Amino acid sequence: MKVLVATEKPFAPVAVDGIRKVVEDVGYELELLEKYTSKQELLSAVATADGLIIRSDVVDAEVLDAAKQLKVVVRAGAGYDNVDLASATAHKVVVENTPGQNSNAVAELVFGMAVMAVRNAYNGTSGTELKGKRLGLQAYGQVGRNVARIAKGFGMEVSAFDPYCPDEVMTNDGVKPVHSIDDLYSGNDVVSIHIPATPETRKSIGYYFITNMPLKGVLINTARKEVVDEDGLAKALRERPDIKYMADVKPDNAEALKEEFGDRVFFTPKKMGAQTSEANINAGIAAARQVVDYLRDGINKYQVNK
Repeated sequence: MKVLVATEKPFAPVAVDGIRKVVEDVGYELELLEKYTSKQELLSAVATADGLIIRSDVVDAEVLDAAKQLKVVVRAGAGYDNVDLASATAHKVVVENTPGQNSNAVAELVFGMAVMAVRNAYNGTSGTELKGKRLGLQAYGQVGRNVARIAKGFGMEVSAFDPYCPDEVMTNDGVKPVHSIDDLYSGNDVVSIHIPATPETRKSIGYYFITNMPLKGVLINTARKEVVDEDGLAKALRERPDIKYMADVKPDNAEALKEEFGDRVFFTPKKMGAQTSEANINAGIAAARQVVDYLRDGINKYQVNK
């Protein structure tokens, strides 16, 4: 069995060492394709792979067509919109993610952005504090739960909207369940987005919800840029000069937003949520274990294309 690690943005060396140990300890072969610059390199490498580990690398129908022996793809991270699930299913390839491995890293970034926002990007003017402010979480998965945990240390009041999460899970964590997105946005000083990009969620957050936020509202997006309607965002920021938008997912109109709204908007130069040594190692090794578990024992606990 051969496991291919195809990463345009490579894992840290210590993570690669951990992946290699997991794979080779069961007698499988590990192949690395790092910092590749053309899709053809990936197509060639995946041709003889039984298992594939990726990060933000795109696995589409063309890749799956080339992967004649492929049985499982594991995305090292929570999001998996870079994998064509329908095509993978048609090719009888299992797709998995590694939920929870990057969660604390992303949650800490949320608060880095939140503090930056309420302190006016540290521009020398008087800001506000997070203590006593209301924080709303749009989705209460692994990242949302870590955000809630950290928020308690700041002394924030936390609520969450997630129709797929039972109310008792939230209440047991000291989080107030909210049963409509309208109430989430209108009832919180800071809203943090943690929803995946799906046909239902793309461009779902726009002018209406943003302008319904309270005075001096802060919207933070460490999920996917596609879930925000960029035209609606610009219109909302224009009409509500008190609102700020902070994102780990640079929008397509980032330069125009920055030019017009200055310090009221902030975008990381690339997606940084999982960019910590700890998350890099955790996600990589978890991906390796999941690939081995599936190839050796057929375990598909984290399959996302059932």
